[in-house]
Amino acid sequence: MDSKFECVIREIDRVNREDPTVTKIGDQQIPAALLYGQRMTMALVKFVPDASERLRIAARGQHIRRWSVPRNSYPMDRKGYLAWRTRLKIMHADLIKAIMTEQGYSQEEAQITGDLVLKKRLKQDPEAQALEDVVCLVFLQYYFEDFIHQHEEEEEKIVGILRKTWHKMSEKGHEAALALELPGKGMRLVKKALEATG
Repeated sequence: MDSKFECVIREIDRVNREDPTVTKIGDQQIPAALLYGQRMTMALVKFVPDASERLRIAARGQHIRRWSVPRNSYPMDRKGYLAWRTRLKIMHADLIKAIMTEQGYSQEEAQITGDLVLKKRLKQDPEAQALEDVVCLVFLQYYFEDFIHQHEEEEEKIVGILRKTWHKMSEKGHEAALALELPGKGMRLVKKALEATG
């Protein structure tokens, strides 16, 4: 019989398989949210091998049903972006809490996990910080190159985003980020951001 943790992970994956956006990996086409969750898990295992169940659930469900709230459903400016991100975080947290309680976790355990997804007490709670570090590492390793291509004429914007990303990370996260094998331009931009950070 599967544990409640295994049931939660399976349910998160079931939901994320519904993502109509797919990513091509070799000959496979994988739903983007499902792939993101798997990448988060792999990065977390490497970064925090002894992570708690709640942290592993928060990582796997970080983008659960993300596609259901399109970016263009909010104004395409910074204020709209922040409002969109806030709504997504609340939705992700609520869905994860519901799945956890359905599978036998207590309301308290579900709330703690939801708070991790909401990034409450970042820089104070070691688990919230670890989750933020993993989010940043996954972005740099798997999504940064595409982001560079999308904004190739906006190098200063990219550098500014990298500086903000770096500020959110811990020293351990910084070390892991610098150990990533990023394409030439990616690492050059990271170093430029670090120089600007001082």
